[in-house]
Amino acid sequence: MNRVSRRWFLTATAATTASLTVAGCGSSGSSASSPTGTVNFWTLQDPTNTVQKAAVDTFNSTGKGKVTMTVIASDGYKDKLRTGMGSSKMPGMFFSWGGGSLDDYVKADKLVKLDGMLGTHFLRSALAAGTVDDKLVGIPCRGTQPVFLFYNKKVFADAGVEPPKTYADLQNLVKVFKKKGITPFALAGNASSSWTELMWIEYLVDRLAGPGLFWKIQDGDWSQWSDPGVLKTAQMVKELVDSGAFGKNYGSVNYGPGGTATLLNKGKAAMILMGSWEYATQQSEAPDFAKNDLGYVPFPSVEGGKGEAGNIVGNPTNYISVTTSAAQDTAAEFLKTTYSDAYVQGLIEKGEVPVTTNAEKLLAKAPDPAYAKFQYDLVQKAPNFTQSWDQALGLTLGTPLLTEIQKLFNGQSSPEQFVSGVLAIKK
Repeated sequence: MNRVSRRWFLTATAATTASLTVAGCGSSGSSASSPTGTVNFWTLQDPTNTVQKAAVDTFNSTGKGKVTMTVIASDGYKDKLRTGMGSSKMPGMFFSWGGGSLDDYVKADKLVKLDGMLGTHFLRSALAAGTVDDKLVGIPCRGTQPVFLFYNKKVFADAGVEPPKTYADLQNLVKVFKKKGITPFALAGNASSSWTELMWIEYLVDRLAGPGLFWKIQDGDWSQWSDPGVLKTAQMVKELVDSGAFGKNYGSVNYGPGGTATLLNKGKAAMILMGSWEYATQQSEAPDFAKNDLGYVPFPSVEGGKGEAGNIVGNPTNYISVTTSAAQDTAAEFLKTTYSDAYVQGLIEKGEVPVTTNAEKLLAKAPDPAYAKFQYDLVQKAPNFTQSWDQALGLTLGTPLLTEIQKLFNGQSSPEQFVSGVLAIKK
């Protein structure tokens, strides 16, 4: 079953309330354990650890089992998880990014199907990245991180223009801001920032060909890179570069403070295509700008394209997966905390926008309710939410893809060479 039919799968399972079912048993200590007992939860070190710890403490006080939480620094997390999952002492639950990061564990039959835990508690568009081979193996545990356009309200007001709703609007704005000596789009194009260029490719392919094209690629059909929509995307990128949409020196610009963020808040750039975390970046560097002059809108539609204007790309959320070594009933009961009002409110107070259906009523207590509501509505209404390609494909395929994208943006590859270069990654 491909990812297009997977959308039906997720919708159909959304109303189920059955208990956890085991996806399968692998070797090296992955046989299913007893229903109740202690479950060790490995999680990434980040600001939401206090929310997770509160959930663990509350759960442990119920007498329905016990969860211990191990916090692991981000630099070594993936390596430690990979080692642990290959040993006889793998964790019972663990934090992940979903998508390609879970593929190997599913193939090894080390993860539990979580379809029965779904209920109607999560936004449908955020669940796809937690699904591998038609098995829901990741339950959302963090806020959502969609990608959209941020813009400088003052720069726009001074120019007498509005944010783009269509790609034609976007092209016109490039001309307007170029005439004023303002870089239309801040872009981090240095060697370590090709992930920022990926966002442009993701959205243009989605708008031109629809999300199903990438789902086929993710499901293993690498030949789909020869689709006309990919070549058209590469040609549009070249046109943007040649028209000065990103300025002349983007190849040496870094992401964040001192780089793209500063260009935007100082009015040297009018817009930036970035993930929702840009707000926090601006709030940290230029709080007055973030409060008064930072605007945000969805990525524009592309006339004649197959993709719906409401589609979004980015990081739907982060996930908790359950391994076959876990005490199944304990894990099932604990996962219910991820959509409790207390857990959701805790995330919101940290500036997160949860992907639970009960989050909307709690967003009024967010640090910036209007911004939180914008993100929530964007995700709730999205026909499709495609996970960032580098995360979805994993390191083996994602890393060389980023290299080819950077070559295209740097003018080292023509659109045709970009297509052939990406096709050659997986022969």
